[in-house]
Amino acid sequence: MTSQPRLVVSAPSSGHGKTAIAVGLLAACAARGVPAAGFKVGPDHTDAAYLGLAAGRAGRNLDPRLVGSQRIAPLFAHGASGARFSVIEGAMGLFDSLTGQPEIDGTAAVAAALRAPVLLVVDVAAMGHSLAALVHGFRMFDEMVHLGGVVLNRVASPRHEEMLRTALDDIGMPVLGALHRGDLPAVLPARSQGPVPVAHRSVEAARAVRRLGEAVGQALDLDRIMALADTAPDLPGPAWSPSETMEGAEVPEQRPVVALAGGPGAPYTYVETAELLTAAGADVVVVDPLRDEILPAGTRALMIGAGLPEGYAEELSANRRLCAAVAQLARDGGPIVAEGVGLPWLTHDFDGRPMCEVIDASATTGSQTVAGYREATAPATSYLAPAGARITGYKQHRAIVSPRAGHVPAWTWSGGTPEGFVWRQVHASQLGLHWAGAPEIARRLVAASLPQSPAIISPAAPLPVKPAEADSEEATLSLTAADFQNH
Repeated sequence: MTSQPRLVVSAPSSGHGKTAIAVGLLAACAARGVPAAGFKVGPDHTDAAYLGLAAGRAGRNLDPRLVGSQRIAPLFAHGASGARFSVIEGAMGLFDSLTGQPEIDGTAAVAAALRAPVLLVVDVAAMGHSLAALVHGFRMFDEMVHLGGVVLNRVASPRHEEMLRTALDDIGMPVLGALHRGDLPAVLPARSQGPVPVAHRSVEAARAVRRLGEAVGQALDLDRIMALADTAPDLPGPAWSPSETMEGAEVPEQRPVVALAGGPGAPYTYVETAELLTAAGADVVVVDPLRDEILPAGTRALMIGAGLPEGYAEELSANRRLCAAVAQLARDGGPIVAEGVGLPWLTHDFDGRPMCEVIDASATTGSQTVAGYREATAPATSYLAPAGARITGYKQHRAIVSPRAGHVPAWTWSGGTPEGFVWRQVHASQLGLHWAGAPEIARRLVAASLPQSPAIISPAAPLPVKPAEADSEEATLSLTAADFQNH
């Protein structure tokens, strides 16, 4: 049994201010000296990074699609260990879902899995007594979800606030804070920057988090909110453990150095990736693709996660020394995993800018964003997965890579053409994975990085090279949150 005070911060829909309030709550608690932890529902690296910055410890993601519903509570217990207060920021509206299946991966499903009370943030700028009907509907919609209080955002005036409080009092719903128009500053860096300001520990990011903490600390009743979090019951079962997932695996005597793309403030992948690599026997060292000109000393493998935005292509290109070092690692047979913009970075050029020239392809920025879950199948054996293995990942990109796939693609999926490249020890695609859903990846990567390890070479028989095209899948969302399934 695990006792950890926690609550979910959600809203009727996107745009009500839940991210700013979730970040502010954590920052206000941290300012009080309360050990806190922040989590984001879904695959969003950016919100998780700011929640982590506010809490003073790594922000984490809870995504049933990527890791499986059964791992949500154990992963939360692991990430919240030692925290006195945890905030789980929802995605979209409380009963919404990126896949259209909120009973599986919506915020309400995560709240139910964690048995966590919900704090509903509502933008009330254009609302009156109808607020009570809206809140009552959210309270009664799902008996597995406990709506414990409401935060009013963008209140017009003291009289407006009094009216809204009276309406909610009539239905017995506590108001745990109210922010008037202008109280909640729009200070978070542009989302196009992704988690980079946090990874670089920028003054702008730190100042934004501090200002949100001050605003929320003044407007919300922190004592009552923490008391609400204290009502969460104990979680049954043990916490997730990266070391336990590696039980039975042979740990190398000499730990290979695995470089992980990121900055001192946050990695460009999920936090569990580094934990799993460490448990598998690697020494994980962060390398910043935007600033570091060389790979860490002794690097045997490189992992580039999907959290780095494509908007930094110019900086990636300008770092010629690191591009050369990455290319040399690939020529030397060092394993390289590239997700998201990591694939264009490994090509000859991106929008005409020279890149690492590891993969015989080019990339250009398309006019539309491709986003969604994919249930992917490995068409050939690599250190990432055996042939036929299936896993669910998430992609969000505008870059179009030409050709779309190499002679051996990284992944195939139903309804779309193959994608990515498996060449020697390079595995590159625009699909991002959460390794907690498939911890064998870490063990395989570490094993492949050992000096005496035989290289896992792609099959000699080539598959046809696919021409460049936009993602052609009509269904952008996966059907199941499958772990590896060998066929």
